[in-house]
Amino acid sequence: MNLCLVDTSRGNSGASGQQLLTPTRFVWPYGGRRVFLSGSFTRWTEHVPMSPLEGCPTVFQVICNLTPGYHQYKFYVDGEWRHDEHQPFVNANGGVMNTIFITGPDMVPTAFSPSNMDVDDFSQRVADPSQDSIPRMSAVDLEVSRHRISVLLSTRTAYELLPESGKVIALDVNLPVKQAFHILYEQGIPLAPLWDFGKGQFVGVLGPLDFILILRELGTHGSNLTEEELETHTVAAWKEGKAHISRQYDGIGRPYPRPLVQVGPYDNLKDVALKILQNKVAAVPVIYSSLQDGSYPQLLHLASLSGILKCICRYFRHSSSSLPILQQPICSIPLGTWVPRIGESSSKPLATLRPHASLGSALSLLVQAGVSSIPVVDDNDSLIDIYSRSDITALAKDKAYAQIHLDDMTVHQALQLGQDASPPYGIFNGQRCHMCLRSDSLVKVMERLANPGVRRLVIVEAGSKRVEGIISLSDVFRFLLGL
Repeated sequence: MNLCLVDTSRGNSGASGQQLLTPTRFVWPYGGRRVFLSGSFTRWTEHVPMSPLEGCPTVFQVICNLTPGYHQYKFYVDGEWRHDEHQPFVNANGGVMNTIFITGPDMVPTAFSPSNMDVDDFSQRVADPSQDSIPRMSAVDLEVSRHRISVLLSTRTAYELLPESGKVIALDVNLPVKQAFHILYEQGIPLAPLWDFGKGQFVGVLGPLDFILILRELGTHGSNLTEEELETHTVAAWKEGKAHISRQYDGIGRPYPRPLVQVGPYDNLKDVALKILQNKVAAVPVIYSSLQDGSYPQLLHLASLSGILKCICRYFRHSSSSLPILQQPICSIPLGTWVPRIGESSSKPLATLRPHASLGSALSLLVQAGVSSIPVVDDNDSLIDIYSRSDITALAKDKAYAQIHLDDMTVHQALQLGQDASPPYGIFNGQRCHMCLRSDSLVKVMERLANPGVRRLVIVEAGSKRVEGIISLSDVFRFLLGL
């Protein structure tokens, strides 16, 4: 982060000869290649370079030490003078300029009328949802937008999600569990459909949650599953054991396997999205058979919400005005899980982890909270990293799972193990943590989530990166479909 030190030696220094300087953060959240800050505090003669926020390349920031009183400033973005319409501004001789008032001892703002100024102290955040200036969407706009998205998804099929080229990996259900997870790790994929040669059909999916439950079972006193048995224990045997663990029984007390959730290439995208949401899975296999009895099935693709969202963004890219809700800031719509404000209650609290928490507690929290990832924060609740279900496959490297105890390894150590390994699923554009601001528009959030491997965005406070909430792909689709 850049730090601007303002020379005030020629100003009014008062009786003590010293002026009180207040660190003040300036934020430009609207993108650009090169962004500078200039203002009355630099005598308009110096352009202070602003730095992009890590993880949010469209957000630039800088901290300057300002003296008490009113200050005017503007941003110089890619060779053009700009002001932030979401912050207080005035029309002056030099055009439209933003203003800020820094309080000092026994000072109150006097230069401008409160009726045309909405100024708080320097800690005022960009697009704070408590401000009355944030536009609220009407029920009509919401209904129209949802209807148009529903019509689009109902007329498009899963076949349109298939890439022009690519590979889809399926695993033999009789593979040893250890080997199966090593393949997931080596291929850099989070999950794979399971093929049963005896039945001649796909019978399930193996994913990170299975590995988490296996590791927890290994660490359970009295478990029938040992590290030695993991070498020969087949995926089919694990799935049967998992049914016992999950207490999935039929009417007469016998365990039954969970039926495979799948779609056909000609199923419409709305039905595909609903299947993913209702069954709480990350993806569903797209399977095709030319025979009426469904024999000799072909695995075509793994359909995910990310691919469907990409289809929506592509379709409305040049006609975003037809979806009024797209330009709404995310803080103004019921979307995602947020940290409650002081005095507020939350029916769905946001789970976070400290880096020194044990891996065992992290895995338990993932399972109990029913989430796919948890932000890792420092003592100030600022984002450090994120731990996801898919990170667990890093323990397949060199049989690391057999050499550690979940309660002895910290989350930080587990993440380091993953970074030392090959790039895991979930990294896009060289980043693990994908972030956004509460002032970001819905369309911007949707475009970021449509990127492959990005399943959620952590909402952070500009500058401090303090975690304010999290938005997942499932959250977006539940909102868009009105679920």
